Amino acid sequence: MKIGFIGVGNMGGPMARNLIAAGHDLTVFDLAEESVKALEKAGATAAASAAGAVSGAEAVVTMLPAGAHVRKVYEEAILPTAKPGTLFIDCSTIDVDTARDVAGQAADKGFDMIDAPVSGGVGGAEAGTLTFMVGGPQAAFDRAKPLLDKMGKTIVHCGGPGNGQAAKICNNMMLGIQMISVAEAFVLAEKLGLDHQKLYDVSSKSSGQCWSLTTYCPVPGPVPTSPANRDYLPGFAAAMMTKDLGLSQDAAKSAEAQTEIGALALDIYRRFTDSGNAGVDFSGIIRYIRGGGAK
Repeated sequence: MKIGFIGVGNMGGPMARNLIAAGHDLTVFDLAEESVKALEKAGATAAASAAGAVSGAEAVVTMLPAGAHVRKVYEEAILPTAKPGTLFIDCSTIDVDTARDVAGQAADKGFDMIDAPVSGGVGGAEAGTLTFMVGGPQAAFDRAKPLLDKMGKTIVHCGGPGNGQAAKICNNMMLGIQMISVAEAFVLAEKLGLDHQKLYDVSSKSSGQCWSLTTYCPVPGPVPTSPANRDYLPGFAAAMMTKDLGLSQDAAKSAEAQTEIGALALDIYRRFTDSGNAGVDFSGIIRYIRGGGAK
């Protein structure tokens, strides 16, 4: 299939490589020239503009930083340029309202579109094991799934337009809250004289068990593959967690939902990133808590 891919940075780049490896013909565009050049070496064709990546494509994949970027690219480049029948797959993590509005514009012009944000980080993108949370009509999902299968391992159709984004921000709100709770527990354990490994051995088999503990433990040692063992080099940066928590609170306000702990988690992560830790892995929040910054 001829695919246009717009946004080939840390996440989009390896996702695009997996599509190339699966035999698809990719034309790519990104504002970062080095990202495009890296994919040219992998077999992609470089486009001079977003519209150039869309021209002649049977499917267009976007992986962009925020809702404003998605709206601009779709309204100015994708919708005016795409040929009839083109499938749109937006893998960006953005606000639900923008996702639904852009999907509505696409539907009005006769295009199939899904929102398909991902979970799994750069490692999952490279390994092709991402989880896709998909919103959109069943017919669009059915068309997109063979492509998503080349980039991910778990593909879940969450419902209509915007529901993929809804699932992503709800999941990441849970994740942000859980990491703070795990970090606070380890800091309390330190002050009580309880060894990290002993707490892990108990909680990983007890009611405190969660992904933030057993896969991404915020202290070195118990989980050797966690970022805590690499001085918190990011798998998922604190700035990205702050963004997603912000999206969750925007959605909560729009839906009139009460998410007090989610709001507090956003406040804590905001202070963490504002203190010079935007590029640190989000599990590094334990250093902020340990230093008393979260109080």
